[in-house]
Amino acid sequence: MKIDSLKMGTVDVIVPTGPLVDDDAHHFGHILREKLEVANPRVVVSLQQVPYLDSIALETLVDVSEELADRAEELKLAQVPQICREAFELTGTTSHFRLFNEVQDAVKSFL
Repeated sequence: MKIDSLKMGTVDVIVPTGPLVDDDAHHFGHILREKLEVANPRVVVSLQQVPYLDSIALETLVDVSEELADRAEELKLAQVPQICREAFELTGTTSHFRLFNEVQDAVKSFL
């Protein structure tokens, strides 16, 4: 799995490519948690290239979302494929995230 990390102004954008499952989901979680080590993390995850995710990835996203909420911040997800949206809905985790159609919209929402 390839995971790109870009900086758009003060916002970190994480872009995984491929299924977020097993060891790849753990690796994704490690990279995502590194972004929380700054004082005021601003994080967007683009899921456009993620065809599906497993419970490890879901748990990671929820845990990071809760950690950010404790710091009055928010995890924002962009370009979420339908299958991933359905996974969020089926597991009742949709409310943990703000979903955006485009990365740029998610980044702008921090202003």
